[in-house]
Amino acid sequence: MKILIYAGAELMTGDDIAEAVLEYCAALAESEAAETLDIPVVEPDGTIGRARLLLGPASQIVARSVESDWPELEDVPTVERVVARTMAQRPVIHVQARSPRDDDQNWADSI
Repeated sequence: MKILIYAGAELMTGDDIAEAVLEYCAALAESEAAETLDIPVVEPDGTIGRARLLLGPASQIVARSVESDWPELEDVPTVERVVARTMAQRPVIHVQARSPRDDDQNWADSI
């Protein structure tokens, strides 16, 4: 498990969730954007709660590993959603590589 330290609060969540949140924060900072994010957290009594975070370029979030008496919090749909939002902040342009030999003319003739 990991503790996310955010705005003076300590939020316990699963390792994969915490890593996804950190990557999303980095992507938002690179894009100079801000968004809210809802994640599951483990409450002090072991119940599962929710935390809503405002993330942006100025967000300072620290994650640290902790031992816990509670089982690892796993939420695949949340991780997938956060990863998708991260990827949306980091668009990729796909280009098709072409060899000079793909042209009708001899590429050496154009030098």
